[in-house]
Amino acid sequence: MAQDGGRQGIAFVQAPEMSSGVCTGKDAATAFDCAKKQCVDGGGTDEDCLEAAYCFPARFSVDVFMQSSEGPHWHEYYCGWDTKELALAAAKVACDNIKRPYLVECTPVLIYDEDGNSEEVPMDN
Repeated sequence: MAQDGGRQGIAFVQAPEMSSGVCTGKDAATAFDCAKKQCVDGGGTDEDCLEAAYCFPARFSVDVFMQSSEGPHWHEYYCGWDTKELALAAAKVACDNIKRPYLVECTPVLIYDEDGNSEEVPMDN
C-alpha cells in the first residue's frame, strides 16, 4: 500500500438475484471479506455471495445493471478508471446493443470513487 501512496483497492461481491456488497481495503482479501459480509447481511447466502471484481488502486468504478431478454438480471462492475468519465465510457461499451443484442436493459446505476463512496449515475448518461 505504501508503494502506491496509501491507496486502496475496491471489491465487488454479488449473489445474483439476491444481494451484493462493495468495500475498499488495503488488499484484495480485506476488501472481499468486507464485501462478502455486506452481501450476506443483505440477504445473500455465504455460498451465493461470489467475488465479482477487484481493482487496485480503486480509482473510479461503475456498477452496470443488465437484464437479459430471457428475464434474469445481474450487475457488472468496471473498476480502476482514472476519471468518472472513463468509467461511464466503459459502461457505454458494455451496454453496446450491437455486441449484446440479448440485453433488454443495460444501465450504469452507481459510480464509486476511490474511497468507495457511491453516487447515482445521472439518467442522461
